[in-house]
Amino acid sequence: MVMLCWRPLVKRDGSRRGGDPNGRFKGLMWYKDLGVHANGEFSMAIIQANNLMEDQSQLESGPLSSVKFGPQGTFVGVYDGHGGPETSRFINNAMFSNLKKFASEHEEISADAIRKSFLKTEEEFLSLVKRQWQEKPQIATVGSCCLAGVICSGLLYTANVGDSRAVLGRVDKAAKSVAAIQLSTEHNASIESVRDELRSLHPQDSQIVVLKHNVWRVKGIIQVSRSIGDAYLKKSEFNQAPLLARFRLPEPFSEPILSAEPSISVHKLSSKDQFVIFASDGLWDHLSNQEAVDIVHNHPRNGIARELIKAALHIAAKKREMRYSDLKKIDRGVRRHFHDDITVVVVFIDPYSMNRSSSRSSILSIRGGTPSSPKM
Repeated sequence: MVMLCWRPLVKRDGSRRGGDPNGRFKGLMWYKDLGVHANGEFSMAIIQANNLMEDQSQLESGPLSSVKFGPQGTFVGVYDGHGGPETSRFINNAMFSNLKKFASEHEEISADAIRKSFLKTEEEFLSLVKRQWQEKPQIATVGSCCLAGVICSGLLYTANVGDSRAVLGRVDKAAKSVAAIQLSTEHNASIESVRDELRSLHPQDSQIVVLKHNVWRVKGIIQVSRSIGDAYLKKSEFNQAPLLARFRLPEPFSEPILSAEPSISVHKLSSKDQFVIFASDGLWDHLSNQEAVDIVHNHPRNGIARELIKAALHIAAKKREMRYSDLKKIDRGVRRHFHDDITVVVVFIDPYSMNRSSSRSSILSIRGGTPSSPKM
């Protein structure tokens, strides 16, 4: 029997669509096939591969600040943890609260408010690391990619650290198709521009990026150049005993090696913009942007997040010369040798919703991958 070590959390009224407002479980998968957010509909799914679920995610719809007549809209977060689940769980509990705080101060949603939310969440997690350092030094090696999207007042904000990805599906009426437009910037050492950026930031360090077993890694350790957490690569005080020797760098450093500074884009929505796919890199390891957009375009909305995961798993199985039905029988932990945890949130955009009054916005808070008994 498969024992899941995570549970979704749904607050407020949710949606009458797609069956259970709390989502459902099927084996290692949790899914919410169809729900309603302030700007349209959404579909959400997660498949577990690791022993402990390291992906976390959330969708918040309704008020985006604590001000009575403040901005209304939709917030989406996908948090792909590494080294353990602690950082992604922390972000799942902190990021949206921080956004509401800064949106209240600014009296609007803005790129600056989103940026401050990322940096505040980073600051709070590093404070947690400092408090737990002596008893639990391993927490300094835990981090997470962080992808956030905000739809508000006809604008789509996308912010990212790490290698999760947001892709927009836009109708091309002339070609009678839907074009894939990547909204997020990725920070992975496999990308030449990322390696160039690291070398320019650390000109005295010839080992800032190292090709190890045909994979580019920062300091030969980690693939992402930006993250939340990973304190041992941000502050020298966390790169010494009692941290295990295998995580320690041979020389102390004065400047952070990794950054929590998000790349942010702002896109003005039009009637041609149909949907956005927010997903952890586990999906993009197996599907191209256009392949994913075509799947969403050519299938019903109900259950489309599950459909994307299923398509990725079929390809993962084919790469290992095995049947999809056999892959599904493999338990968590061992499953990680075949694919990563995968989180997918597909957000459909209703052009008419941009002109709705705030009082008509759906109020919803749903989190997939939330542990039943977090250990922080």
